[in-house]
Amino acid sequence: MTSALLGLELAYWQSTLIRVLAGLAAVLLLTGGVVYLYLFKFVSFMQSRLGPMEAGPYGSLQLLAEVGKWLQKEDIHTEDSDRLVFGLAPAVVLSSTFLMFVVIPAGPDLVIANLGTGIYYVLAVSALSVLGILMAGWASANKYALMGALRAGGQLIAYELPMVLAVLGVVIMAGSLNLQDIVAAQSTGEIFGISWIGNPFILTQFVAFAVFMISVQAELTQTPFDMPIAESELVAGYQVEYSGIRFLVYFISEFATAVAFAAVASTLFLGGWALPASWGLSDGVMNVVGPLLVATKAVLLVGVVFWVRFSFPRFREDQLQRLAWKVLIPIALANILVTAVFKVAF
Repeated sequence: MTSALLGLELAYWQSTLIRVLAGLAAVLLLTGGVVYLYLFKFVSFMQSRLGPMEAGPYGSLQLLAEVGKWLQKEDIHTEDSDRLVFGLAPAVVLSSTFLMFVVIPAGPDLVIANLGTGIYYVLAVSALSVLGILMAGWASANKYALMGALRAGGQLIAYELPMVLAVLGVVIMAGSLNLQDIVAAQSTGEIFGISWIGNPFILTQFVAFAVFMISVQAELTQTPFDMPIAESELVAGYQVEYSGIRFLVYFISEFATAVAFAAVASTLFLGGWALPASWGLSDGVMNVVGPLLVATKAVLLVGVVFWVRFSFPRFREDQLQRLAWKVLIPIALANILVTAVFKVAF
């Protein structure tokens, strides 16, 4: 029996391919679910309307109808645009989004790549989207697009720093950059000697969590941080010249990135896929329950992002920069100092 089982073992490339395909399927399903739940329905109820109701039961197939519509649209570009860079820009943004999911764990054994510097990798690849946005603005040969791209570049660079500083507090608490170790630290930890709830870092790192989520809102260019695509000023910003499937790629990237950042936040602050170790559940059980837990937490955090998006007015550019440099960064630095002192003392 053992030899038979060994004969069925998959090669490294086969197991990696299966993990990648399973990850892509999970990402697309989560992204589609988030679009329907929040963009089509949650926002509609906030505005006292029903939202899409025709395509499928309660409009559940509206997203497929939207995708079909955009796939049928003509893929055009301006006469003066740089066609190569113009075409590559959406792919760069989408690649940055999907690369983030590579190290986000969904169970004890459910991770595509368990890197020792996992959170560092996430922050690094998430910053690649800035390149895609700048490429889009420059290659479009449109002043509105270029202005939107420059705004996006300045905004994303400004809010990368408080995001990194917020994560440092969690890294100090867990003593590791590995996302699985961060999850384990929350699962096996205690609060005042109480182990039945573990030690989710949102309890001891609430300030870092708030800074992280505000930075995520800005990284996603969601209201009140939507200056790069402010329709009243820039029409559609760096996306203004895009149509058809390329615009669809930007649309998918926006919501997939929201899911990715929400999954990272749930891993760093809400315990990720794990339940408290004191509950005594086996790894086999958590490989089944874990994906549901991390997906539920991520979807709830995306709901917070959309609630803020449709509840607050847009900042001015000077207010946006002031919040990053004069408020969030000092708060994050103070949190690191306090966390380091308590870590050494206790």
